[in-house]
Amino acid sequence: MNFAHPYMAILGIIVLAVWSSYFWGFKRTEVIYLPEAYRKKTSTFPFLLVYLIGCAAWGFITFSMMQPRTALTNAKDTVKVNDIFFVVDVSKSMEAVDFKPNRLVVAKKKIFDFVSLRPTDRMGIIMFSEKPFTLLPLTLDHELVKKSVDDIVIGPLGAGTNIGDALSLAVARATFSKTKNKVIVLLTDGVSMMGRLTPLQAAEQAAAKKIKIYSIGIGKKDSKRVLRNSLGAYQSLPGGSVDLETLQKISKITKGKSYYAANEKALEDVFTEIQNLEKIEIKTHSKTIYKENYLEYLWIGLSLLLLMEFSRKYYLKVAM
Repeated sequence: MNFAHPYMAILGIIVLAVWSSYFWGFKRTEVIYLPEAYRKKTSTFPFLLVYLIGCAAWGFITFSMMQPRTALTNAKDTVKVNDIFFVVDVSKSMEAVDFKPNRLVVAKKKIFDFVSLRPTDRMGIIMFSEKPFTLLPLTLDHELVKKSVDDIVIGPLGAGTNIGDALSLAVARATFSKTKNKVIVLLTDGVSMMGRLTPLQAAEQAAAKKIKIYSIGIGKKDSKRVLRNSLGAYQSLPGGSVDLETLQKISKITKGKSYYAANEKALEDVFTEIQNLEKIEIKTHSKTIYKENYLEYLWIGLSLLLLMEFSRKYYLKVAM
């Protein structure tokens, strides 16, 4: 047994000393003087007995104030963490309206919901089209991540699709992290047509760093309608639909998993499944679990204190 507040013993000794002085009358003065012959003869034994009961009462109360407790076991606090980079395609085709209002808006909403459900993970965002760009490095500030999701936009990174360089940038960013479980969530609707590295070369880099890639192909295969301007006119973009074969190879190389989402419900199901990613427990600090014993001593002390007061008032008939 040990004590959470052992210094309370000093306060208990002071209280006992003050109470003792009052009990034995050191602080009282006689209001009416009676000659010795008229004074009632009273044995000191009852006073001593009541005093000892009072001392025991204050002793138990003081013991309780010191908060006695028994150590039961030691436990380790752990948190489960991943490093997750979202690599998001912002090419023109992400404005296709087979998702309402378009592919990118729906993808951003699902990423936002995903972030809300993973409070212990560090997250970052890379967006890409012709060029990749780190919108947000890995961070635990999830409010900042959510705000950054709103900043994923189409246009400033040129035309075309450069999956290889985008994945390579994510791998380079994740390499400096000490977290063991690192994941890239790639979301694209196109075919990689440019870049220094091919998607498969980037996947090999990720595999060498033990980074898994979960690839998501988005959009209907036969849908190429995209918004052209604010007037609502449409145009069809040239090129093939999402390259599912390459996405499958990317994920297989990195021991991840590949998905295809042809509609919003399918994309929601994909993110729900990714919620079950393998997690790593990190020990943070140890703590001792105690059984608190102060309450039983407090009840004993209060009971003895009531007994002492009752005896003093109705048996000894002494006012303090």
